[in-house]
Amino acid sequence: MLSDEMRLKLMRLFEANPRASQREVAHELNVSLGKVNYCLQALVKKGWIKASRFRNSRNKVAYRYLLTPRGIEAKAALTVRFLRIKMAEYQSLRSEIEQLRREAAARQREGMRGPA
Repeated sequence: MLSDEMRLKLMRLFEANPRASQREVAHELNVSLGKVNYCLQALVKKGWIKASRFRNSRNKVAYRYLLTPRGIEAKAALTVRFLRIKMAEYQSLRSEIEQLRREAAARQREGMRGPA
């Protein structure tokens, strides 16, 4: 199953570098080449990315991956959704860190008083 996070990462990478190879993307995302291929095919099937062939500088056939207008809209929606999730996670972590600081400070004050 293709997660929103993976969709967004792939779309951002290909938007920044349409001529990136699947191998380069796999290395960048630290995932397998097969996973990149699977995810890319899913995005092509959705109509969010268009793959077109070209000859590269070594005269080998390569692909260029371009976001379609639908892909640009989808990327914007994914970005907003992902940002909301990350902001909620951030707020939760901030609260947890603040609680841990209060607990640590209280323990430190107790330790300074010494035994009764």
